[in-house]
Amino acid sequence: MPTSAREGALELDRRLLRALRERGHGNPRAVRAIAAFSRGGEHAACWFALGALGLATSPRGSARRRAFARGIGATAAAYGLNYAVKLAVRRPRPHLADLPPLTPVVSDLSFPSAHATTSFAAASAYSRALPQASPLLYGAAAALAASRPYLGVHYPSDVLTGAALGTVTGRLLRCR
Repeated sequence: MPTSAREGALELDRRLLRALRERGHGNPRAVRAIAAFSRGGEHAACWFALGALGLATSPRGSARRRAFARGIGATAAAYGLNYAVKLAVRRPRPHLADLPPLTPVVSDLSFPSAHATTSFAAASAYSRALPQASPLLYGAAAALAASRPYLGVHYPSDVLTGAALGTVTGRLLRCR
């Protein structure tokens, strides 16, 4: 039995991760597709690409172009902030001996999820440039974030914290 609130929270995180890893993995093609989709979020690559496309297709001097530029900045800031938190916390990635990770990772550090942080920062910031696409942006952010525990490389709390950190960062920086 856990002796502290922290140990209890970690045990809950492990149980949730195990539940996520034990369900919905019966179709190898679907698992590979989710892993490939998730790799698009490495280093916020898909979000930087969206920002670059937005800059390239928006008229010079337009509010939309400025919103895309701020979105790129917010995504970059969220990435840097996430890395600083990872270095401060130094939480190792989850390890379930009988359920190995289904995708490679670029770091041994887990908290918070950079995929979640950058995805929610980008969704928040790019919603200023593409208000009609806001549900799609947040849906893509949620899918990228959810892919990480599904693939066994993040605890659920890594993803929830990253989503909160990214949302706050994106909202604060999209207005400046």
